[in-house]
Amino acid sequence: MAAIPDSQVGTTNVLAGLESTFADELGTLTVPWQGAEAPDPTLLILNEPLAATLQLDVEALRSVDGVGVLSGSTAPAGVQPVAMAYAGHQFGGYAPLLGDGRALLLGELENSDGQRVDLHLKGSGPTPFSRGGDGFAVVGPMLREYLVSEAMYALGIPTTRALSVVATGRDVRRTGAEPGAVLARVAASHLRVGTFEYAVRQGEVVQTLADYAIARHHPELTGLPENRYLRFFEAVVEAQASLVARWMLTGFVHGVMNTDNTTISGETIDYGPCAFLDAFDPAAVFSSIDRGGRYAFGNQPAVLKWNLARFAETLLALIDSTPDDAITAVTAVLNTFDERYHGHYAAGMAAKLGLADKPIDRPLVDDLLTLMEAHGTDWTGTFRALADELRGNPTPLDGLVPREQISPWLERWRGALTTHGREATATANTMDGVNPLYIPRNHQLDAALRAATDGELAPFEKLLEVVTHPFDRRDEWSDYATPAPKVFSDTFQTFCGT
Repeated sequence: MAAIPDSQVGTTNVLAGLESTFADELGTLTVPWQGAEAPDPTLLILNEPLAATLQLDVEALRSVDGVGVLSGSTAPAGVQPVAMAYAGHQFGGYAPLLGDGRALLLGELENSDGQRVDLHLKGSGPTPFSRGGDGFAVVGPMLREYLVSEAMYALGIPTTRALSVVATGRDVRRTGAEPGAVLARVAASHLRVGTFEYAVRQGEVVQTLADYAIARHHPELTGLPENRYLRFFEAVVEAQASLVARWMLTGFVHGVMNTDNTTISGETIDYGPCAFLDAFDPAAVFSSIDRGGRYAFGNQPAVLKWNLARFAETLLALIDSTPDDAITAVTAVLNTFDERYHGHYAAGMAAKLGLADKPIDRPLVDDLLTLMEAHGTDWTGTFRALADELRGNPTPLDGLVPREQISPWLERWRGALTTHGREATATANTMDGVNPLYIPRNHQLDAALRAATDGELAPFEKLLEVVTHPFDRRDEWSDYATPAPKVFSDTFQTFCGT
């Protein structure tokens, strides 16, 4: 594996405080590497509020040296960028070596809350893990990840975040020539189930990896004399059960839930073929490569549990030296996933229906979903329409479901609100605080990315402003609350951007 030439190591001091604990402690899971030269790097967008929380100098990031670092063509001072090695189950099939085929971990920063976070590049050129790919990315998919991850953050969903997108000045061949780009993203870490799947086959490094993950994400478990690794597994199960419940409550379809896209931290990562529901459909699939519907919207909790089972397999030797006892222990924890998920989902759905902090009647939820599926109602719009219904405005709901079909359900729902002492207008206002009005609608995002690819960033910038204020109704944003036309939805597909 090639190392970084001395002339390219640590030349630019625009990322003060950058460290490399992962590479230092787990060098066998990394390859030192340098990003490809960017012919004409141009900063398309910089997340200044995020930069501030990372205690970074915005003007330095905007400088020629800063854009060089964010493009991957210049190494930051004091550390060597590395490509991370990992394995993974992709669509159920095991790949023993995947790794960062077009990405680099620059290092770690401490944010204003004292938390260690990764700074990672995506699209920075070929690495030893590229598997025949060119290692580059293009403007559309990188801006997609920027916008959707920031929208998820605004919705309160754990996620990686985007710091910048830099156009490289390089044309990249996809279906045709497209402008190249590099995304810089921030994560609690880039440790994945796939990282453990790779490490467990490298011998004792899996324990070092587990100890590193515990110290970074669950320091309260550090030093426990026994059951430390089982408690770690339980913490990851809980984090992921909570995460996928939030996806389901928001109508988010990840699209490529491979184990190498499942984080140990419980953050959403990799926004390649993602989408949001318009019409509610548990079988909704948008990804062009998910031909069998493995990662359909309604399958996401079960897939997540399957991924966690693969994670459990990597920890068995750490949990108990007797294999049968280790399997029994992790199975007991894994079997709590369904209860954990349903608990988070039920609590979230209760809040969406104005019944927060109260037990919710499951048939009430199931019957609403049955109505929504039968009539293809807009997922996001329905819950806002229910709040309008409480305010005495039936028009939005009447535009979604025939009144005669939903009236019996509405009577039951109003009865539940009355039983719990919920006043109508106050309840509606509370519902609007948890039910977004604006999400990255697929047709609007698609149009904004097409414009950006052609050099026009204004539609993207406007959509970004809207979706990062998801609960704030503004009359001038009314078009952004409208679902896609059926003619668009019937043929819409998303792509990984690889």
